Amino acid sequence: MPIRIQDKLPAVDVLNHENIFVMTESRAVAQDIRPLKIVILNLMPIKKTTEVHLLRLLSNSALQIEVDLIHTATYESKNTASEHLSTFYKTFDEIKDKKYDGMIITGAPVETMDYEQVQYWDEIREIFNWTLGHVTSTLHICWGAQAGLYHHYGIPKYKMDHKISGVFEHICRTTKEPIIRGFDDRFLAPHSRHTEIRREDIEPVEDLSIISESEEAGIYIVMARQGRQIFVTGHAEYDPLTLKEEYERDLEKGLNPCIPRNYFPGDDPTQLPKVSWRSHANLLFANWLNYYVYQMTPFNVEDID
Repeated sequence: MPIRIQDKLPAVDVLNHENIFVMTESRAVAQDIRPLKIVILNLMPIKKTTEVHLLRLLSNSALQIEVDLIHTATYESKNTASEHLSTFYKTFDEIKDKKYDGMIITGAPVETMDYEQVQYWDEIREIFNWTLGHVTSTLHICWGAQAGLYHHYGIPKYKMDHKISGVFEHICRTTKEPIIRGFDDRFLAPHSRHTEIRREDIEPVEDLSIISESEEAGIYIVMARQGRQIFVTGHAEYDPLTLKEEYERDLEKGLNPCIPRNYFPGDDPTQLPKVSWRSHANLLFANWLNYYVYQMTPFNVEDID
C-alpha cells in the first residue's frame, strides 16, 4: 500500500525514481479507506533529505499513511528554504487540536547543548506533553530520543570523548516485544552522535525497558508505556551516503573527525560504503507501524487519549 503525501513535495520524485509506491493527495481522495495519520516533527537542518529518509521507510508497509510535516515556530531554519516550509510544513499551533495515530520526532544538531539552552526547548516540551493525549505511539530518533527520555523520565545524557559515528552491531535484550520481531540475533544500525544515555539511569525506571543495545554504541532502543513511546538513539533511517556526507562536512569544517566505524570498506573513505542495515531499518519502521500504531489505535482517531 502507498504512503500519501502532498502532490508537489520534492520527495515524491525521489521515491518514484526508487520504485516506491507513493500516492498523492489528489489520487487518495478518490479512495474510501481510513489512512493512518502520522505527523513528523522534523528538527534536522536539511529537511528535504530527512523527508526522503523517513518517507522511504514509512512507505514499506501494507497500510495507507497520511503524513503531516511540522517544524518549530520558535526557531527559523537556516538550511531549508522558507518557501519549502511554508508550502509543505505546518507549525505545532496549526495541528495541536488534531489527534494522530503516530508521530515521529527526529534528531537535531543540538546534542552538545544542555536541553534548557536549546532555543526551541519550551516548544519541544509542550509537544512532548501533547503527545501523551493526542498520539497513539510516538517514535523518537537520536536527539529526539534523548530529549524525550530526559523530559518524560529525567534520564540524563553524557558527552563522549569522541563522536559515535559508524555502523555498529547490536543485540536484542528481549524477544517478546514486537518492535524487534523478525530481527536477527545480531544486527547492524548506524549511529551519529556526541552524547549517550546509560543503562544505569534507565534500569531503575519501572516504566522503561531496554530493548536493544550495542557494546560499542551503547543503548539503542528503549520503550515505555507498552509502546506508546519508543526511543531509538541511532539513525536506522540513514541512506547509504549520509555518514559519508557528515564525515566530509566535518572535515571541511576542520573538526578532525574520526572515520565512521565499520562503514567504508577497509576503513578507506575513498571507497563507497556498502549498506548493511537496510533490512532491519525497514523491519523497525514496519513493526512500529503495524504493532504499535495500526494494531493499537482506535478506529476513530478522535478517540485517542
